Amino acid sequence: MILEQYYIECLSHASYLIGDESTGRAIVVDPRRDITEYLADARKHGLTIEGVINTHFHADFVSGHLELVDATGAWIGFGEAADTEYPIRRLADGERLSLGQVDLEILSTPGHTWESISVLVRERADSEPSAVLTGDSLFIGDVGRPDLVNMGDSSTDALARAMFHTIHDKLMKLPDHVLVMPAHGAGSSCGKNLSTELTSTIGEQRASNPSVQPMSEDAFVSMLTHGQPAAPAYFTSDAAMNKRVHPLLQQDRTVPAMAPQQLRAALDAGVRVVDARGVDDFAEGHLRGSVNVGFDGRFAETVGMVAAVGDPIALITYPGEEEQAALRMARIGLDNAIGYLNVGHDGRFPADLADLVQTAPRIAVTELDAMLTVKGVTLIDIRNPGEREAGGIPGSIHIPLAQLRNRMSEVPTDKPIVVHCAGGWRSSVAASLLRANGFRKVSDLLGGYAAWVDAHATV
Repeated sequence: MILEQYYIECLSHASYLIGDESTGRAIVVDPRRDITEYLADARKHGLTIEGVINTHFHADFVSGHLELVDATGAWIGFGEAADTEYPIRRLADGERLSLGQVDLEILSTPGHTWESISVLVRERADSEPSAVLTGDSLFIGDVGRPDLVNMGDSSTDALARAMFHTIHDKLMKLPDHVLVMPAHGAGSSCGKNLSTELTSTIGEQRASNPSVQPMSEDAFVSMLTHGQPAAPAYFTSDAAMNKRVHPLLQQDRTVPAMAPQQLRAALDAGVRVVDARGVDDFAEGHLRGSVNVGFDGRFAETVGMVAAVGDPIALITYPGEEEQAALRMARIGLDNAIGYLNVGHDGRFPADLADLVQTAPRIAVTELDAMLTVKGVTLIDIRNPGEREAGGIPGSIHIPLAQLRNRMSEVPTDKPIVVHCAGGWRSSVAASLLRANGFRKVSDLLGGYAAWVDAHATV
Protein backbone atom coordinates (compact mmCIF):
# COMPACT_ATOMS: atom_id res chain seq x y z
CA MET A 1 0.00 0.00 0.00
CA ILE A 2 1.13 3.53 -0.79
CA LEU A 3 -0.08 6.18 1.67
CA GLU A 4 1.70 9.50 1.16
CA GLN A 5 1.03 12.71 3.08
CA TYR A 6 1.72 16.11 1.45
CA TYR A 7 1.94 18.98 3.91
CA ILE A 8 2.34 22.69 3.17
CA GLU A 9 3.26 24.86 6.15
CA CYS A 10 1.87 28.12 4.80
CA LEU A 11 -1.72 26.82 4.92
CA SER A 12 -1.15 24.05 7.47
CA HIS A 13 -2.78 21.79 4.88
CA ALA A 14 -2.33 18.04 4.44
CA SER A 15 -3.43 16.03 1.40
CA TYR A 16 -2.96 12.36 0.61
CA LEU A 17 -2.22 9.85 -2.13
CA ILE A 18 -3.50 6.31 -1.49
CA GLY A 19 -2.44 3.61 -3.91
CA ASP A 20 -2.54 -0.16 -4.36
CA GLU A 21 0.81 -1.44 -5.62
CA SER A 22 -0.72 -4.70 -6.82
CA THR A 23 -3.19 -3.03 -9.20
CA GLY A 24 -1.67 0.40 -9.75
CA ARG A 25 -4.95 2.12 -8.83
CA ALA A 26 -4.96 5.24 -6.65
CA ILE A 27 -7.01 8.13 -5.29
CA VAL A 28 -6.03 11.54 -3.97
CA VAL A 29 -7.73 13.01 -0.90
CA ASP A 30 -8.14 16.77 -0.27
CA PRO A 31 -5.72 17.94 -3.00
CA ARG A 32 -4.40 21.45 -3.46
CA ARG A 33 -4.53 23.21 -6.85
CA ASP A 34 -0.87 22.74 -7.80
CA ILE A 35 -1.05 19.04 -8.60
CA THR A 36 2.34 18.28 -10.13
CA GLU A 37 3.60 16.53 -6.99
CA TYR A 38 0.69 14.06 -6.97
CA LEU A 39 1.16 13.31 -10.66
CA ALA A 40 4.93 12.86 -10.28
CA ASP A 41 4.56 10.48 -7.33
CA ALA A 42 1.86 8.50 -9.11
CA ARG A 43 4.24 8.02 -12.04
CA LYS A 44 7.08 7.09 -9.69
CA HIS A 45 4.99 4.38 -8.03
CA GLY A 46 3.35 3.19 -11.26
CA LEU A 47 -0.09 4.35 -10.14
CA THR A 48 -3.10 5.63 -12.07
CA ILE A 49 -5.15 8.25 -10.21
CA GLU A 50 -8.75 7.21 -10.79
CA GLY A 51 -10.55 9.17 -8.08
CA VAL A 52 -10.37 12.38 -6.05
CA ILE A 53 -12.11 12.56 -2.68
CA ASN A 54 -12.77 15.82 -0.87
CA THR A 55 -13.67 15.23 2.75
CA HIS A 56 -15.81 18.40 2.64
CA PHE A 57 -16.10 21.77 0.92
CA HIS A 58 -12.87 23.40 2.04
CA ALA A 59 -13.07 27.06 2.99
CA ASP A 60 -9.42 27.87 3.61
CA PHE A 61 -8.06 26.87 0.20
CA VAL A 62 -9.24 26.04 -3.31
CA SER A 63 -9.18 22.29 -3.82
CA GLY A 64 -7.41 20.75 -6.82
CA HIS A 65 -10.13 18.30 -7.80
CA LEU A 66 -10.90 20.02 -11.11
CA GLU A 67 -7.21 20.18 -12.01
CA LEU A 68 -6.81 16.47 -11.29
CA VAL A 69 -9.89 15.58 -13.32
CA ASP A 70 -8.49 17.58 -16.22
CA ALA A 71 -5.13 15.83 -15.95
CA THR A 72 -6.29 12.26 -15.27
CA GLY A 73 -10.00 11.88 -16.01
CA ALA A 74 -10.62 10.84 -12.39
CA TRP A 75 -14.04 10.90 -10.73
CA ILE A 76 -14.74 13.32 -7.86
CA GLY A 77 -16.18 12.01 -4.60
CA PHE A 78 -17.98 13.92 -1.83
CA GLY A 79 -20.24 13.04 1.07
CA GLU A 80 -23.91 12.49 0.24
CA ALA A 81 -24.99 15.95 1.42
CA ALA A 82 -22.76 17.74 -1.09
CA ASP A 83 -24.27 19.84 -3.89
CA THR A 84 -22.03 20.92 -6.78
CA GLU A 85 -22.13 22.34 -10.30
CA TYR A 86 -19.94 19.49 -11.62
CA PRO A 87 -20.63 15.74 -11.64
CA ILE A 88 -19.70 13.94 -8.43
CA ARG A 89 -19.79 10.48 -6.96
CA ARG A 90 -21.87 10.61 -3.78
CA LEU A 91 -20.19 8.56 -1.09
CA ALA A 92 -22.49 7.02 1.51
CA ASP A 93 -21.72 6.14 5.11
CA GLY A 94 -20.30 2.62 5.23
CA GLU A 95 -19.61 2.46 1.49
CA ARG A 96 -16.50 0.47 0.55
CA LEU A 97 -14.19 1.43 -2.28
CA SER A 98 -11.72 -1.19 -3.48
CA LEU A 99 -8.44 -0.30 -5.13
CA GLY A 100 -7.55 -4.00 -5.35
CA GLN A 101 -6.14 -5.27 -2.10
CA VAL A 102 -6.35 -1.82 -0.50
CA ASP A 103 -9.84 -1.11 0.78
CA LEU A 104 -11.39 2.24 1.72
CA GLU A 105 -14.49 2.73 3.86
CA ILE A 106 -16.43 5.99 3.90
CA LEU A 107 -17.48 7.31 7.29
CA SER A 108 -20.05 10.09 7.46
CA THR A 109 -18.57 12.53 9.99
CA PRO A 110 -20.65 15.75 9.99
CA GLY A 111 -19.91 18.60 12.35
CA HIS A 112 -17.45 20.85 10.57
CA THR A 113 -19.88 20.81 7.64
CA TRP A 114 -22.87 18.58 6.90
CA GLU A 115 -21.21 16.80 3.99
CA SER A 116 -18.02 15.99 5.94
CA ILE A 117 -16.67 12.46 5.61
CA SER A 118 -13.63 10.54 6.79
CA VAL A 119 -11.85 7.77 4.89
CA LEU A 120 -10.95 4.58 6.75
CA VAL A 121 -8.03 2.74 5.12
CA ARG A 122 -7.39 -1.01 5.21
CA GLU A 123 -4.43 -2.73 3.55
CA ARG A 124 -6.80 -5.61 2.76
CA ALA A 125 -10.58 -5.78 2.85
CA ASP A 126 -10.54 -8.39 5.63
CA SER A 127 -7.87 -6.68 7.79
CA GLU A 128 -8.12 -4.27 10.68
CA PRO A 129 -8.14 -0.60 9.60
CA SER A 130 -4.69 0.95 9.62
CA ALA A 131 -5.45 4.67 9.14
CA VAL A 132 -8.30 7.14 9.01
CA LEU A 133 -8.16 10.35 6.97
CA THR A 134 -10.31 12.62 9.09
CA GLY A 135 -10.47 15.82 7.02
CA ASP A 136 -11.55 18.64 9.34
CA SER A 137 -13.44 16.39 11.75
CA LEU A 138 -10.72 15.12 14.10
CA PHE A 139 -7.46 17.04 14.30
CA ILE A 140 -4.36 16.25 16.32
CA GLY A 141 -5.21 18.01 19.58
CA ASP A 142 -8.62 19.36 18.61
CA VAL A 143 -11.73 18.87 16.48
CA GLY A 144 -13.01 20.94 13.56
CA ARG A 145 -14.88 24.15 14.23
CA PRO A 146 -18.64 24.16 13.45
CA ASP A 147 -19.15 27.84 12.70
CA LEU A 148 -17.98 28.19 9.09
CA VAL A 149 -21.30 26.74 7.88
CA ASN A 150 -20.49 26.15 4.22
CA MET A 151 -23.90 24.66 3.46
CA GLY A 152 -25.82 27.68 4.70
CA ASP A 153 -28.74 25.66 6.07
CA SER A 154 -27.85 25.06 9.68
CA SER A 155 -26.91 26.86 12.85
CA THR A 156 -23.55 26.52 14.51
CA ASP A 157 -25.22 24.79 17.44
CA ALA A 158 -26.64 22.01 15.27
CA LEU A 159 -23.29 21.35 13.62
CA ALA A 160 -21.55 21.33 17.00
CA ARG A 161 -24.00 18.71 18.23
CA ALA A 162 -23.42 16.67 15.10
CA MET A 163 -19.68 16.89 15.79
CA PHE A 164 -20.23 15.57 19.32
CA HIS A 165 -21.76 12.40 17.89
CA THR A 166 -19.17 12.15 15.11
CA ILE A 167 -16.38 12.16 17.68
CA HIS A 168 -17.87 10.04 20.44
CA ASP A 169 -20.11 7.66 18.48
CA LYS A 170 -17.90 7.07 15.46
CA LEU A 171 -14.25 8.16 15.44
CA MET A 172 -13.49 7.35 19.07
CA LYS A 173 -15.01 3.89 18.50
CA LEU A 174 -12.12 3.01 16.19
CA PRO A 175 -9.27 0.82 17.52
CA ASP A 176 -6.47 2.60 19.38
CA HIS A 177 -3.80 1.68 16.80
CA VAL A 178 -5.52 3.40 13.87
CA LEU A 179 -3.38 6.23 12.50
CA VAL A 180 -5.11 9.63 12.49
CA MET A 181 -4.28 11.70 9.40
CA PRO A 182 -6.18 15.03 9.31
CA ALA A 183 -6.37 17.75 6.67
CA HIS A 184 -4.78 20.46 8.81
CA GLY A 185 -2.14 21.09 11.46
CA ALA A 186 -1.09 23.89 13.82
CA GLY A 187 -1.86 27.41 12.64
CA SER A 188 -4.96 26.53 10.67
CA SER A 189 -8.04 28.68 11.27
CA CYS A 190 -10.21 25.56 10.99
CA GLY A 191 -9.63 24.85 14.69
CA LYS A 192 -8.13 26.53 17.74
CA ASN A 193 -5.71 24.11 19.44
CA LEU A 194 -4.16 22.08 16.62
CA SER A 195 -0.90 20.28 17.33
CA THR A 196 2.33 20.64 15.40
CA GLU A 197 2.30 16.85 15.01
CA LEU A 198 1.11 15.75 11.58
CA THR A 199 -0.16 12.29 12.54
CA SER A 200 -1.22 10.53 15.70
CA THR A 201 -3.34 7.51 16.64
CA ILE A 202 -6.85 7.12 17.94
CA GLY A 203 -5.40 5.88 21.23
CA GLU A 204 -3.10 8.88 21.60
CA GLN A 205 -5.95 11.26 20.85
CA ARG A 206 -8.23 9.46 23.28
CA ALA A 207 -5.63 10.07 25.99
CA SER A 208 -4.42 13.59 25.15
CA ASN A 209 -6.91 15.52 23.00
CA PRO A 210 -8.98 17.81 25.29
CA SER A 211 -11.82 17.99 22.78
CA VAL A 212 -12.54 14.25 22.75
CA GLN A 213 -12.64 13.67 26.50
CA PRO A 214 -15.86 12.40 28.09
CA MET A 215 -18.25 15.29 28.67
CA SER A 216 -21.89 16.14 28.20
CA GLU A 217 -23.14 17.20 24.79
CA ASP A 218 -23.91 20.70 26.10
CA ALA A 219 -20.42 21.05 27.58
CA PHE A 220 -18.92 19.94 24.25
CA VAL A 221 -21.00 22.48 22.32
CA SER A 222 -19.97 25.27 24.68
CA MET A 223 -16.30 24.35 24.38
CA LEU A 224 -16.43 24.05 20.60
CA THR A 225 -18.27 27.31 19.92
CA HIS A 226 -16.08 29.40 22.21
CA GLY A 227 -12.82 31.17 21.33
CA GLN A 228 -12.45 30.13 17.70
CA PRO A 229 -10.10 32.21 15.49
CA ALA A 230 -11.65 34.96 13.39
CA ALA A 231 -12.24 33.52 9.92
CA PRO A 232 -10.76 35.42 6.96
CA ALA A 233 -13.34 36.83 4.55
CA TYR A 234 -11.98 34.72 1.70
CA PHE A 235 -13.23 31.55 3.42
CA THR A 236 -16.74 32.23 2.13
CA SER A 237 -15.44 32.79 -1.41
CA ASP A 238 -13.32 29.64 -1.41
CA ALA A 239 -16.11 27.45 -0.04
CA ALA A 240 -18.38 28.68 -2.83
CA MET A 241 -15.63 28.31 -5.43
CA ASN A 242 -15.11 24.68 -4.41
CA LYS A 243 -18.76 23.94 -5.24
CA ARG A 244 -18.73 25.32 -8.75
CA VAL A 245 -16.87 25.02 -12.03
CA HIS A 246 -14.09 27.61 -12.12
CA PRO A 247 -10.97 28.34 -14.20
CA LEU A 248 -8.15 25.85 -13.68
CA LEU A 249 -4.78 26.81 -12.26
CA GLN A 250 -2.20 26.78 -15.02
CA GLN A 251 0.53 24.61 -13.54
CA ASP A 252 3.39 26.29 -15.47
CA ARG A 253 2.25 29.89 -15.34
CA THR A 254 4.69 32.70 -14.52
CA VAL A 255 4.28 36.21 -13.14
CA PRO A 256 5.68 39.10 -15.20
CA ALA A 257 8.21 41.59 -13.84
CA MET A 258 6.90 45.15 -13.46
CA ALA A 259 8.77 48.26 -14.44
CA PRO A 260 8.80 51.03 -11.79
CA GLN A 261 6.31 53.12 -13.74
CA GLN A 262 3.96 50.16 -14.02
CA LEU A 263 4.03 49.71 -10.26
CA ARG A 264 3.43 53.42 -9.72
CA ALA A 265 0.45 53.27 -12.07
CA ALA A 266 -0.89 50.24 -10.19
CA LEU A 267 -0.71 52.11 -6.88
CA ASP A 268 -2.42 55.14 -8.44
CA ALA A 269 -5.19 52.85 -9.77
CA GLY A 270 -5.85 51.39 -6.32
CA VAL A 271 -4.31 47.98 -7.02
CA ARG A 272 -3.44 46.17 -3.80
CA VAL A 273 0.37 46.14 -3.58
CA VAL A 274 1.59 43.41 -1.23
CA ASP A 275 5.13 43.81 0.08
CA ALA A 276 6.24 40.30 1.04
CA ARG A 277 9.54 41.32 2.62
CA GLY A 278 10.29 40.93 6.32
CA VAL A 279 8.82 43.28 8.92
CA ASP A 280 12.10 45.05 9.70
CA ASP A 281 12.97 45.67 6.05
CA PHE A 282 9.46 46.97 5.40
CA ALA A 283 9.70 49.31 8.38
CA GLU A 284 12.99 50.74 7.13
CA GLY A 285 11.54 51.60 3.75
CA HIS A 286 8.50 50.72 1.64
CA LEU A 287 6.25 52.24 -1.00
CA ARG A 288 3.45 54.45 0.28
CA GLY A 289 0.19 52.55 -0.11
CA SER A 290 1.71 49.06 0.04
CA VAL A 291 0.70 46.47 2.64
CA ASN A 292 3.27 44.32 4.42
CA VAL A 293 2.50 40.58 4.43
CA GLY A 294 5.84 38.93 5.09
CA PHE A 295 6.62 35.79 3.12
CA ASP A 296 8.10 34.36 6.32
CA GLY A 297 4.66 34.05 7.98
CA ARG A 298 1.20 32.74 7.08
CA PHE A 299 1.46 34.52 3.76
CA ALA A 300 -1.44 33.16 1.69
CA GLU A 301 -4.02 33.23 4.47
CA THR A 302 -3.01 36.76 5.48
CA VAL A 303 -3.08 38.13 1.94
CA GLY A 304 -6.62 36.76 1.91
CA MET A 305 -7.34 39.08 4.85
CA VAL A 306 -6.11 42.23 3.12
CA ALA A 307 -7.37 41.58 -0.42
CA ALA A 308 -10.54 40.02 -1.83
CA VAL A 309 -10.74 37.10 -4.23
CA GLY A 310 -10.69 38.64 -7.70
CA ASP A 311 -8.68 41.72 -6.73
CA PRO A 312 -5.60 42.42 -8.86
CA ILE A 313 -2.44 42.19 -6.73
CA ALA A 314 1.07 43.48 -7.42
CA LEU A 315 3.92 41.91 -5.47
CA ILE A 316 7.12 43.30 -3.98
CA THR A 317 9.41 40.42 -3.06
CA TYR A 318 12.98 39.51 -2.38
CA PRO A 319 14.65 38.20 -5.56
CA GLY A 320 13.53 34.68 -6.42
CA GLU A 321 10.43 34.59 -4.19
CA GLU A 322 7.92 36.06 -6.63
CA GLU A 323 6.73 32.82 -8.26
CA GLN A 324 6.23 31.02 -4.96
CA ALA A 325 4.38 34.04 -3.57
CA ALA A 326 2.01 34.05 -6.56
CA LEU A 327 1.48 30.29 -6.24
CA ARG A 328 0.64 30.53 -2.55
CA MET A 329 -1.94 33.20 -3.31
CA ALA A 330 -3.41 31.07 -6.10
CA ARG A 331 -3.89 28.22 -3.63
CA ILE A 332 -6.60 30.31 -1.96
CA GLY A 333 -8.08 31.60 -5.20
CA LEU A 334 -6.15 34.87 -5.48
CA ASP A 335 -5.28 34.31 -9.13
CA ASN A 336 -4.81 37.94 -10.19
CA ALA A 337 -1.10 38.48 -9.52
CA ILE A 338 -0.46 41.08 -12.21
CA GLY A 339 3.30 41.36 -11.70
CA TYR A 340 6.20 41.81 -9.30
CA LEU A 341 9.09 44.06 -8.38
CA ASN A 342 12.15 42.62 -6.65
CA VAL A 343 13.76 44.54 -3.78
CA GLY A 344 16.78 43.08 -2.00
CA HIS A 345 17.60 43.04 1.70
CA ASP A 346 19.41 46.35 1.18
CA GLY A 347 15.98 47.94 0.71
CA ARG A 348 16.93 49.86 -2.41
CA PHE A 349 13.93 50.74 -4.54
CA PRO A 350 14.42 51.98 -8.11
CA ALA A 351 15.22 55.69 -8.31
CA ASP A 352 11.99 56.23 -10.26
CA LEU A 353 10.04 55.31 -7.11
CA ALA A 354 12.16 57.22 -4.58
CA ASP A 355 9.46 59.81 -3.92
CA LEU A 356 7.08 57.04 -2.78
CA VAL A 357 9.44 55.44 -0.25
CA GLN A 358 8.60 55.97 3.42
CA THR A 359 9.34 54.34 6.76
CA ALA A 360 6.87 52.56 9.05
CA PRO A 361 6.78 53.95 12.61
CA ARG A 362 7.07 51.38 15.37
CA ILE A 363 7.00 52.16 19.08
CA ALA A 364 8.33 50.50 22.22
CA VAL A 365 6.28 49.50 25.26
CA THR A 366 7.56 52.47 27.26
CA GLU A 367 6.30 54.87 24.60
CA LEU A 368 2.91 53.15 24.53
CA ASP A 369 2.61 53.33 28.31
CA ALA A 370 3.26 57.07 28.23
CA MET A 371 0.57 57.55 25.59
CA LEU A 372 -1.92 55.41 27.52
CA THR A 373 -1.26 57.37 30.72
CA VAL A 374 -2.53 60.58 29.15
CA LYS A 375 -5.14 58.77 27.03
CA GLY A 376 -3.43 60.04 23.94
CA VAL A 377 -3.73 56.95 21.79
CA THR A 378 -6.20 54.57 20.18
CA LEU A 379 -4.85 51.07 20.78
CA ILE A 380 -6.10 48.29 18.49
CA ASP A 381 -5.63 44.64 19.50
CA ILE A 382 -5.78 42.52 16.32
CA ARG A 383 -5.24 39.12 17.94
CA ASN A 384 -7.77 36.29 17.70
CA PRO A 385 -10.56 35.93 20.30
CA GLY A 386 -8.84 33.06 22.12
CA GLU A 387 -5.67 35.11 22.49
CA ARG A 388 -7.62 38.10 23.75
CA GLU A 389 -9.39 35.99 26.36
CA ALA A 390 -6.04 35.06 27.87
CA GLY A 391 -5.32 38.73 28.59
CA GLY A 392 -5.19 42.15 26.99
CA ILE A 393 -3.82 45.65 27.41
CA PRO A 394 -6.34 47.81 29.31
CA GLY A 395 -8.08 50.33 27.10
CA SER A 396 -7.47 48.51 23.84
CA ILE A 397 -10.12 47.98 21.16
CA HIS A 398 -10.38 44.42 19.87
CA ILE A 399 -10.67 43.97 16.08
CA PRO A 400 -9.13 40.68 14.86
CA LEU A 401 -6.89 41.07 11.82
CA ALA A 402 -9.18 38.84 9.75
CA GLN A 403 -11.99 41.38 10.29
CA LEU A 404 -10.04 44.64 10.08
CA ARG A 405 -10.53 45.28 6.35
CA ASN A 406 -14.32 45.26 6.82
CA ARG A 407 -14.39 47.04 10.19
CA MET A 408 -12.24 50.08 9.56
CA SER A 409 -15.19 52.39 10.22
CA GLU A 410 -14.93 51.34 13.88
CA VAL A 411 -11.39 52.71 14.23
CA PRO A 412 -11.41 56.20 15.83
CA THR A 413 -9.35 58.82 14.03
CA ASP A 414 -9.13 61.55 16.67
CA LYS A 415 -5.88 60.23 18.18
CA PRO A 416 -2.71 58.51 16.99
CA ILE A 417 -3.30 54.79 16.41
CA VAL A 418 -1.13 51.97 17.70
CA VAL A 419 -1.75 48.40 16.59
CA HIS A 420 -0.54 45.32 18.43
CA CYS A 421 -0.64 41.55 17.97
CA ALA A 422 1.15 38.83 19.94
CA GLY A 423 4.69 39.36 18.68
CA GLY A 424 4.84 41.99 15.95
CA TRP A 425 4.32 40.25 12.59
CA ARG A 426 0.55 40.64 12.24
CA SER A 427 0.63 44.19 13.61
CA SER A 428 2.84 45.24 10.69
CA VAL A 429 0.16 43.87 8.37
CA ALA A 430 -2.61 45.74 10.18
CA ALA A 431 -0.77 49.04 10.54
CA SER A 432 0.23 49.08 6.88
CA LEU A 433 -3.33 48.17 5.84
CA LEU A 434 -4.71 51.10 7.82
CA ARG A 435 -2.14 53.49 6.32
CA ALA A 436 -2.89 52.19 2.82
CA ASN A 437 -6.55 53.02 3.45
CA GLY A 438 -5.91 56.61 4.43
CA PHE A 439 -5.44 56.43 8.21
CA ARG A 440 -2.74 58.77 9.51
CA LYS A 441 -0.38 58.54 12.49
CA VAL A 442 -0.50 54.75 12.62
CA SER A 443 2.28 52.73 14.24
CA ASP A 444 2.60 49.24 15.65
CA LEU A 445 4.01 47.90 18.90
CA LEU A 446 7.48 46.37 18.83
CA GLY A 447 7.33 42.85 20.27
CA GLY A 448 3.54 42.97 20.58
CA TYR A 449 1.57 41.82 23.60
CA ALA A 450 4.39 39.52 24.66
CA ALA A 451 6.72 42.51 25.08
CA TRP A 452 4.05 44.40 27.03
CA VAL A 453 3.53 41.44 29.38
CA ASP A 454 7.28 41.10 29.94
CA ALA A 455 7.60 44.80 30.72
CA HIS A 456 4.80 44.65 33.26
CA ALA A 457 5.69 41.36 34.91
CA THR A 458 6.12 41.53 38.66
CA VAL A 459 9.24 39.95 40.10
